[in-house]
Amino acid sequence: MAIERWPEAERPRERLYWNGPEALADAELLALQLGSGMRGRSALDVAREVLAAYGSLAEVAGREVAELAQLAGVGPAKAARLVAAFEMTRRLRARTPGTRVILSGPAEVYAAFGPLMEDLKREVFRVALLDAQNGLLRDRVISEGTLSASLVHPREVFKPAILESASSVILLHNHPSGDPSPSREDIRLTRQLVECARLLELRIHDHVVIGRGRFVSLAERGII
Repeated sequence: MAIERWPEAERPRERLYWNGPEALADAELLALQLGSGMRGRSALDVAREVLAAYGSLAEVAGREVAELAQLAGVGPAKAARLVAAFEMTRRLRARTPGTRVILSGPAEVYAAFGPLMEDLKREVFRVALLDAQNGLLRDRVISEGTLSASLVHPREVFKPAILESASSVILLHNHPSGDPSPSREDIRLTRQLVECARLLELRIHDHVVIGRGRFVSLAERGII
């Protein structure tokens, strides 16, 4: 039966209005983002099937739009809606509007970027550009894919810092496995970038590897 034919007290949208979003289960919240189901299955049925396929809402949030679009009852438009909602959530968790972000240590770096990166399914390398007081000017995504010197070229890493007249930078990347332990390639690449930064008289404060719920600072490990 279509949700519109359910008793009002059982419909997710009406329950949200009357009781607030915290009263809804994960499947109901997901159903509201989907908006509609498909022939023979309501939006809530589809939402439950999506959650069953991935195991949790967090796992759904980490999937790319093309993968979600292949699911029965989802398709490209609904997949885009879901991915946009999850990305807005990440950005809201990572930033407090109107607040200047100070990155004085790896814990602050993780607080700012962990929500954006810890559940991604592929490696993303970013550079955070800082002013003289370690305030975040902006950040840039340098590459997406397996971390290597061929994908993370010094020219692409330091060009934004030069254009923005940044005083220093912090390197970041995530490990989709959830384990932030640095690999030999992580260490090799970090040392290469540190040497290049010295030639440019630009300081690299740290390289923070982000995992699921935890991080590793290569500066604290003595690599920088």
